[in-house]
Amino acid sequence: MSTVRNLIFILGDQLTWSLSSLEAADPGRDIILMCEVIEEATYAHHHKLKMALIFSAMRHFAIELREKGFDVRYVHLDDVDNTGSFTGELARTVAAISPKRIIVTEASEWRVLQAMKPWKSAFGLPVEIRPDTRFLVSKQDFQTWTQSRRALTMEYFYRDMRRRTGLLMNGKDPEGGRWNFDADNRKPAQADLFRPTHPRFPPDAVTRDVLDLVERRFPRNMGSTAQFSFAVTRSDAQKAADAFVRDFLPDFGKTQDAMLKEEPFLNHALLSFYINIGLLDPLEICRMGERAYREGHAPLNSVEGFIRQIIGWREYIRGIYWLKMPGYEKSNIFEAKRPLPDFFWTGETDMACVSSVITQTIKHAYAHHIQRLMVVGNFSMLAGLDPYAVHEWYLAVYADAFEWVELPNVIGMSQFADGGFMSSKPYAASGAYIARMSNYCGGCRYDVSKKSGKDACPFNALYWDFIVRNADSLSKNHRLAQIYSSWGRMSLEKRKAYRNSASKFLQKLDDGERV
Repeated sequence: MSTVRNLIFILGDQLTWSLSSLEAADPGRDIILMCEVIEEATYAHHHKLKMALIFSAMRHFAIELREKGFDVRYVHLDDVDNTGSFTGELARTVAAISPKRIIVTEASEWRVLQAMKPWKSAFGLPVEIRPDTRFLVSKQDFQTWTQSRRALTMEYFYRDMRRRTGLLMNGKDPEGGRWNFDADNRKPAQADLFRPTHPRFPPDAVTRDVLDLVERRFPRNMGSTAQFSFAVTRSDAQKAADAFVRDFLPDFGKTQDAMLKEEPFLNHALLSFYINIGLLDPLEICRMGERAYREGHAPLNSVEGFIRQIIGWREYIRGIYWLKMPGYEKSNIFEAKRPLPDFFWTGETDMACVSSVITQTIKHAYAHHIQRLMVVGNFSMLAGLDPYAVHEWYLAVYADAFEWVELPNVIGMSQFADGGFMSSKPYAASGAYIARMSNYCGGCRYDVSKKSGKDACPFNALYWDFIVRNADSLSKNHRLAQIYSSWGRMSLEKRKAYRNSASKFLQKLDDGERV
């Protein structure tokens, strides 16, 4: 008769001691299973750095579990008997140890949760799928929040989250008399040789084995592991969080929308990687930021903006994902069908802003939110790229990208493909926005001050072409009334110049010519 009480299955983004599946776990009677499987490594064309981060963090967490006395069955990607899937590895382990029950924390992605649901009948065992308590709002609570609302405005959700957590509250009122200090956080940045550097963590022997594995098994995937420097343990992730609060949070707010080609990280936190795989607790990180404000180390606009990204936007996005899946990924109100250009994988384009962001992505598996939204995302929407293909690209190339957080950000916010379910208007902009918030335009082959013609910034003509060709979908949007009024007042000659410039650019794109 089996002496194993529970088989506890831990996924690669669940590297947390407070995980619900580990609650009341007994090292003497429970066995833990963790596995690297080719199905997960290849469902998207993941960046090498992303795979290396997850595999290495998994292996280090397994070491910590063993140090706590747990029997951890860890399946490496190259193990001879590896079946290549979660279900296959569970079946193999169940056959070997005959547990009385399987316990797992619910998957963060819809497709993996669907794979979990047949396990009870497949294995003939009780399967307990526990809620993921690392999020502050359950899926059910978010659905309840939506039921009495005509519009699912993130700002009101965020205010409720502030009240619920007590973060930056002064009794019943928001600290500083305002809920949102975003208007103070839109300043451009200047290159600064004296800006502190974000901490780097040299690979240890475990990580070096992972880097070798990734380079050997996935030679054609984006990027290189040569400069790998992510934290892969909770202790190192905490050091990264401490460094952010100490060195970067004070100036985070005012420059969080800025872009500099020389400084890919600026004052950003670089913590989403660790929060999303479980190495850092989101509420704990927010409280660190709040303490910095209370102690006079960081201004309110910086701390409020940082906290809003975590308890506001992150939680809201997760709620939208589970509210709308499945099917949300196929949203395409503009019926955009253009495939991704090759330069999305190489960065080889004459548009300096796009080239800079994609080149940075290839090198670091990272770009900050404005680079993702207002450069790559903006271009994708203006050019009519297939939003599902854009979603697949974002999911693959960013180290912090998991479908629950990436998909709504791309489909709903970046591409407006859901027709306004999540955002009240498209995040569309001409080259003037990029010129104002970055230093990309100074070295560009295209002239941002020119509105049309072969040497004009492509964003300028593409912006108006997008507005006009999607008038059926957008002209009744009250937030775009002034834009359509401006188009109506333009001379016929100017309108033709915009549309002709856009048409010629898009034709070159379709023909595979360098743009």
